[in-house]
Amino acid sequence: MKTIFITGTSSGLGKAAVQLFHNKGWNVIATMRATSKAKDFDKLERVTVLQLDITKPAEITSVAATAIAIGDIDVALNNAAYGAIGPLESITDDQLLKQIDTNLLGAIRVTQAFVPHFREKKNGLFINITSVAGLVTFPFDSLYHAVKWGLKGWSEGMNYELAPFGIGIKTVAPGFIRTEFGSNMMITTAEPYKELMDHYMRVVTAMMDPKTSGPTPEEIAEVIYEAATDGKNQVHYTAGDDCKSMQERRLEIGAEASIKEIASIFLG
Repeated sequence: MKTIFITGTSSGLGKAAVQLFHNKGWNVIATMRATSKAKDFDKLERVTVLQLDITKPAEITSVAATAIAIGDIDVALNNAAYGAIGPLESITDDQLLKQIDTNLLGAIRVTQAFVPHFREKKNGLFINITSVAGLVTFPFDSLYHAVKWGLKGWSEGMNYELAPFGIGIKTVAPGFIRTEFGSNMMITTAEPYKELMDHYMRVVTAMMDPKTSGPTPEEIAEVIYEAATDGKNQVHYTAGDDCKSMQERRLEIGAEASIKEIASIFLG
């Protein structure tokens, strides 16, 4: 029986991944900052809940050791993340550091904690949740692009050093998932950008309506399961028709034309 370690499982995609892998017969180690949000997992056998704040390196090291002590880990899924929208002028240094710590350094540090375990086993797989924001760009998302493009490039670079030891690393890039992710975003603004920001937020809000827009978390979790089990020597996966169509459009018309087209859509 295989075991998956997952970060950010209190809601949305992480929660859906816990339930899917459990239903497929896997052992699941579900981590989250507030374990009080794990009540839906109480009746699930083979699901172990551990408290983890991925912005705390010492906590990552400790929790990884606890997970490995429970049993061999086969897959580590770096899912924990949150969005940030706003002009750079409006972002404080603390907000900047929190975004990088959570969305980029957290995944890197969790991976670093499990590499020795996978190397000794001569197998194992890391799956990092990137985003359509790591494939194309949007106004006022520059910081989120920085971490998601960074996570995508870092994952691809890690493939070279992990593959000789039988370790895989993959990314799954969703588009606008039908979750509360949008309502949990860090949104900042500054007066000179208000008109542009208002227009942008109207477009984004319509796209990210959790009741109507995008694939469900369960549908994206199926792509994660595919990446975990297909045995393919493949690094990048896209998930959801919106993500695929936006990536294909950028490739079709080129980066420069894509930038102009997206500015017209989102800024008017």
